Amino acid sequence: MHILVIEDDALLSHHLKTQLSDYGHQVVTAASSSEGEFQANNYPLDVALVDIGLPDGNGIELIRRLREQGKTFPVIVLTARGSWQEKVEGLNAGADDYLVKPIRIEELIARTQAVVRRSDGFVKPQINCGELTLDLAGRRVTVAGNLLELTAFEYKVLEYLIRHHQQVVSKQRLLDVLYEDREGDPNTIEVMISRIRKKLTSNGMVNPVSTIRGQGYRFNDECR
Repeated sequence: MHILVIEDDALLSHHLKTQLSDYGHQVVTAASSSEGEFQANNYPLDVALVDIGLPDGNGIELIRRLREQGKTFPVIVLTARGSWQEKVEGLNAGADDYLVKPIRIEELIARTQAVVRRSDGFVKPQINCGELTLDLAGRRVTVAGNLLELTAFEYKVLEYLIRHHQQVVSKQRLLDVLYEDREGDPNTIEVMISRIRKKLTSNGMVNPVSTIRGQGYRFNDECR
């Protein structure tokens, strides 16, 4: 998983990054609300761990801004306090779970895996990108009301690109989405992107997916 840790305690942040990395996760860190917002807007994430007490703002307000911006990855609140009011406020802002410090890595791993399993990556049941609508419950994509005929793998790739719209997603990351721990042929992604692009453009979309040479692919439309 790609995990963002937003925590201003340098020692705790270092320990979390080290321990989560030891479990095989890719971890980026931020020590402030502004830095965390930048990371969230520039890197594809599977989950974020957000401290409430940050030096330049409240972590709950950061979560609320991220949700308003359409960021849909699961969020776990990290708090040194155990009041039920704070937990409720965090959940109402858009967090998916919370942990009270001190944090045991075993519980953090279990909670992180649980929220990612529960979440399909979206806050709403539908994602709209201009005339494109992604129906998460039905796993269907329509453009201007026309249903796209997608294979299961094409749907997974398009869904992931939409989840990370306007971000560059590497070919290897898309292979991981399709095959998990299994090996896949990188040429499979190229063929799939070509087919997806053709299906979208034939229904009136203009330049829906860009190829960024040497980096990956980007879904260009703004989604909400």
